[in-house]
Amino acid sequence: MFVVRRVWETKPGEARRAASLVAGMGEEYESVDKRSPSRVYFNSGTVPGERNRVYMEWTEDVIASTYRADSVPSPAKAQELYSKLAELTVSSWIEFYELMTPEKMID
Repeated sequence: MFVVRRVWETKPGEARRAASLVAGMGEEYESVDKRSPSRVYFNSGTVPGERNRVYMEWTEDVIASTYRADSVPSPAKAQELYSKLAELTVSSWIEFYELMTPEKMID
């Protein structure tokens, strides 16, 4: 099992608006069973940490190519939201982490 975290660096003052779009994208992906439930969090400068950042996390059983034959197309509404998000962001990246589960633990 893996944790996938997508990160967006936003233009100053746009983190909350961007997080709203990202949350909507997550809902769209979940509605077509393309993604597990996601968590969205952001910092617009009101708490310590990296400012102007939006994060979305979800889990995946395996890391697989989005171009695989059995891949479900992305929902059109999510693509519309992503286009709006692109106007608010400076850069983005994706991070992958292996989730610790009981069967992976060692003594």
